[in-house]
Amino acid sequence: MTDLLNLLFNPLPNGIMTILMGFSLLYWIFQFLLGDGLDFGGDSDFHFGDISEVDADADLHSETDLDASETGEPSFFTKCLDFINVGKVPLMIIITLFKFFSWVITLVSTTLLGLAAFGSLSVLVLIPVFIIVFILMHWVTEPLVKAFKELGYHGEEETDFIGRIGTMKSTIEGDKIGSAEFYIDKDIFTLNVKSISGDKIAFGETVIISDEEITQKYYLVAKHLTLNSI
Repeated sequence: MTDLLNLLFNPLPNGIMTILMGFSLLYWIFQFLLGDGLDFGGDSDFHFGDISEVDADADLHSETDLDASETGEPSFFTKCLDFINVGKVPLMIIITLFKFFSWVITLVSTTLLGLAAFGSLSVLVLIPVFIIVFILMHWVTEPLVKAFKELGYHGEEETDFIGRIGTMKSTIEGDKIGSAEFYIDKDIFTLNVKSISGDKIAFGETVIISDEEITQKYYLVAKHLTLNSI
């Protein structure tokens, strides 16, 4: 038992990943006990907007500029999320799998390489581990994409964003693509957006989604005018 605990928490990278994996384990235990969050049909508790949505935490996205290039090319961050199939597989499943593989590889690498001798510097091993696992996640999630599609999970298709009102998190003008936050049913969605008229829309302004550019994965927005804003 002592040897097992020593493996799980020593050196530092092992301890970090064991704790993170423990949080995910607790999350899923609560999900099963409460009987919530595991329905992947039309009334699924998992909500995804566009592929640019990452989390339901507003602080994660505050003033984060997800601008793409002026050619309408999706941003690098958006491409990274698309690479690991965020939006096609429930986010918490992707996070859990990412942590699980990172945890296993960390335990193996620290043991084989004898990283305990490096003390706190051994935590640097997590950098290559995360990079390797991120690449692996593309192939790990591919079978899940097919499985959840068969189960009726449709990701971003579950929410109709046309007519939704939100707040700009960056400034857009012309062909520039930026990001905006939308509150829908107590969830927060961060979407890639572009001005429908090309007029400047500044950070913090209220916008309304008028249309969707499906091929480029962004939404066309216009300023939302009210009596107070006129």
